[in-house]
Amino acid sequence: MTYCVALKVRDGLVLTSDSRTNAGVDHIATFRKLHVLEVPGERVLFLQSAGNLATTQSVISLLQHQIKSAERHVLNVPTVFDVAELVGRTIRQIIQRDSGQNQGVDFSCNMLVSGQIKGDEPRLYHVYSQGNFIEACEDTPYFQIGESKYGKPIIDRIINFDTPLDRVLQCALISMDSTLRSNLSVGMPLDVICYRTDALENPGISRIDETNENFLKLRAAWSEGIRQLFDGIPLYMQSK
Repeated sequence: MTYCVALKVRDGLVLTSDSRTNAGVDHIATFRKLHVLEVPGERVLFLQSAGNLATTQSVISLLQHQIKSAERHVLNVPTVFDVAELVGRTIRQIIQRDSGQNQGVDFSCNMLVSGQIKGDEPRLYHVYSQGNFIEACEDTPYFQIGESKYGKPIIDRIINFDTPLDRVLQCALISMDSTLRSNLSVGMPLDVICYRTDALENPGISRIDETNENFLKLRAAWSEGIRQLFDGIPLYMQSK
């Protein structure tokens, strides 16, 4: 399983993905689900993926191949909207190619496409298996794909379009930790990007594993804070 979350606020973008693709008694596999394509100073694009691993890897590979061979590709189209359209078309192409040969296999996938092209603000899109997509806005500044239910409440309560980027990053990591705690099919290490508006270059992917001191401190502080808050709530409802 997978959990990826992307948040777009006034200050920029925060992207977090786990790296577990199979979970079982005898098999756990790790693959990167966060990818970067860029022309430094002109555009930077981020792709997060969830779903059938063969599909998502084929989509990423084909998008990279198109950069070298196609007239129109993700590094020369004028807007991130056009990038999302190309990603959607590529997803449809891969699923149509593979589903006809392997009936009964679920080849579906979802992708989060985000980034910034010079002259425009950062954008964030959720692209579905059918190839269609929606864009994040000020009222709905984030998208999740994969195992989203455990990490959603903290984001809904905390994040708005004006939340400072450092706080957004902290909230995204708490959202991920809540998912890790409740679902064994989502696992570390985590890949994280924190992109500031108008940087127009890849800030680098930070990889967080089980030994990351700051993440462990954040996890402990959140757990203890929740306990203290709960213990401090008056007993409005009591058992008879």
